Amino acid sequence: MNIFPLIAVGTCTTNLNGEILEVRYEQIRLKNDKTIRLPEGLSNPPPLYDESSSYDELEELHDKFKDLNDNEIEEFIKEWMTAGGKFSLNKESIYPERKKFLIHKIDNDEAINDVKDAYLKLHLLSQKITKPNSINLDGIFNALPNIAWTNHGPMDPDDVEILRESYDHLYIRSLDKFPCLTDYVIPPGVRIADASRIRLGAYLSEGTTVMHEGFVNFNAGTLGPAMIEGRISAGVVVGKNSDLGGGCSTMGTLSGGNDVKISVGEDCLLGANSGLGIPLGDRCIVEAGLYLTGGSKVEVLDQSNKLIETVKASELSLKPDLLFIRNSLSGAIQCKPNKRSVVLNDQLHSND
Repeated sequence: MNIFPLIAVGTCTTNLNGEILEVRYEQIRLKNDKTIRLPEGLSNPPPLYDESSSYDELEELHDKFKDLNDNEIEEFIKEWMTAGGKFSLNKESIYPERKKFLIHKIDNDEAINDVKDAYLKLHLLSQKITKPNSINLDGIFNALPNIAWTNHGPMDPDDVEILRESYDHLYIRSLDKFPCLTDYVIPPGVRIADASRIRLGAYLSEGTTVMHEGFVNFNAGTLGPAMIEGRISAGVVVGKNSDLGGGCSTMGTLSGGNDVKISVGEDCLLGANSGLGIPLGDRCIVEAGLYLTGGSKVEVLDQSNKLIETVKASELSLKPDLLFIRNSLSGAIQCKPNKRSVVLNDQLHSND
């Protein structure tokens, strides 16, 4: 599905030099789907528009703003508020220092050019408007500035000591390019034990539970109810009703030269402290402690435990109903038909 062009409106935070650090998009409109609404639980839209604003109306506003500088935009907003405008306005609302109104348009799914592009595409993923690996995220690391995420909001690391004098207590949670998902989006029907371990850009489907040791990177996530007690690396998707055991790992594509998109099928189990370096088919199990890379040599057994052949693990990619174990006597990795079923505890995944 091509979701472009699209327009989003919200607010941004700047550093003391006026450079944009981050963007909170409060409303997104797709030209080919004017009924898009944000998930329940997000904050109300800022002034200058309301929930009924169409793509065409926001495009008109965007065209008015695109050639104005910051001072001209502020003056425009003041005049608009005085006149009433055709969008609903909250005359009691003011933007605090370093906060600015922002409207941004992306015409085509091209490489990311700036921080506005980056945050809009991360919002598209976390609001589940688009799925992981379906939009172009090239250039995102260069576009995102490193930020000090504090109890008083995002700050430029170079500004921290100057701004510290303005607060009784300043706590720095992290220094990172990516913020926490829950600072921007509250996904419905999801439990997250430690929100600091889920980045904006994560795609979490309803019924997902992420325990304290679970981690979900951007452009990754779950496609249905799932138990996550391990790491979902960038680009990795997990099928519905699958369980990632404590401390397990999925191999990403951001470093190490791996160019194969790893995925976990439906009704799968990755045992505690296991690792996955191939796309796993449906109803598969990887034994606890077993790290299965694409180049691992695997002895393929039949139902009677007789050796059929020895292959690279990559040759078993996406094949269903497999059980991967390590022979405790020989140390060989073995694969046999999986006769067990993985069933999630419904009580743990009814996250109303």
